[in-house]
Amino acid sequence: MTFARPTGPRVALIHYWLVGMRGGEKVLEALCRMYPQADIFTHVYVPEKISDTIRAHRVIETRVGRLPFARRMYQSYLPFMPRALEEIDLTGYDLVISSEAGPAKGVIVPPDAYHLCYCHSPMRYLWDQYHVYLKSAGRLQRMVLPHVAHRLRGWDVTSAARVDAFAANSNHVADRIGKYWRRDAEVVHPPVDVDAFAPVPASEVGDFYLWAGELAPYKRPDMVVNAFNRMGRKLVVIGGPDKTRDALAERAGPNITFLGRTDFDTLRDHMARCRALVFPGEEDFGIVPVEAMAAGRPVIAYDRGGARDTVVPGKTGVLFKDQTVDGLVDAIESFEAQRLYEVDASVLVTHARRFSEGAFRAGITRILPVDLAPETPARLSRPAE
Repeated sequence: MTFARPTGPRVALIHYWLVGMRGGEKVLEALCRMYPQADIFTHVYVPEKISDTIRAHRVIETRVGRLPFARRMYQSYLPFMPRALEEIDLTGYDLVISSEAGPAKGVIVPPDAYHLCYCHSPMRYLWDQYHVYLKSAGRLQRMVLPHVAHRLRGWDVTSAARVDAFAANSNHVADRIGKYWRRDAEVVHPPVDVDAFAPVPASEVGDFYLWAGELAPYKRPDMVVNAFNRMGRKLVVIGGPDKTRDALAERAGPNITFLGRTDFDTLRDHMARCRALVFPGEEDFGIVPVEAMAAGRPVIAYDRGGARDTVVPGKTGVLFKDQTVDGLVDAIESFEAQRLYEVDASVLVTHARRFSEGAFRAGITRILPVDLAPETPARLSRPAE
């Protein structure tokens, strides 16, 4: 593949690893559309699992990508990543945008270059979730991590001083940047493809609630199943992995339906027809609630993390403070009592548009020096994959 030489500012995008398409990679896609001639640097690159939008750019791996079994064991090579970042030669680049959730911001930029770090989260496995991560880690990681974590934390704080400006994906993450790195950050919410969702007529809205996402413990699907077992209300669960889905299904009542991992059309249909989305976990931002609101449906969410930025109590849904079965049941009963399932879908759609790719682009542009801002509007529709 031949890559055109940039005619404007020379831009480098630094991303922690490219091994699948999740929220961080969707942000990178938006940055790629803002700077279509940018080069991408990453620790590990698995092109067959990455979108055409990203693959259209020149992607350069660090030395971590050449280590044995790096595609599968990349997180085990965390101690090698700081040095690998510092070895990246960014000579000649005018703008560096690092995408930080794993090690990415620690690059050394030229003195006349501008470095913006878009932070999805300071590394949780070094900071607030260190002990949780350690308990669930494998034997080798439990042996090694305590000996290297304190040095990695020191490097993490030191490398934060190399950044010219921080953008955080939520107020929750901005607070953590201030706590751990002692740096200010401007909140720029990640881009959500709100145009991919649309409401249905009120007559087509069903009587079921929806839980959607990866069936990870911190997202609390177990709590949702227990709550709906108690209430007997209808619940549809979309997501995998299959092993977790099967374990939850074994203890679920007949009122709960598990669809597993579905195609996008099925997800979009259930988003638009559910009574409400249930979102009981703590996320740094949380794209799924915004997608539900773009589909015209309200959200019942735990009152922590990014949900505080996206859910407006009494207008677009309900926030609950007690992350227990009792707390969730009370929240659903409050939702029903307020008849929030009858909320005007257009109100929810208008609110969701605050988190569009256009809003993301405007937020990033606002932070950057004028001469480094993108010159032409990005294409904001869902890219063909």
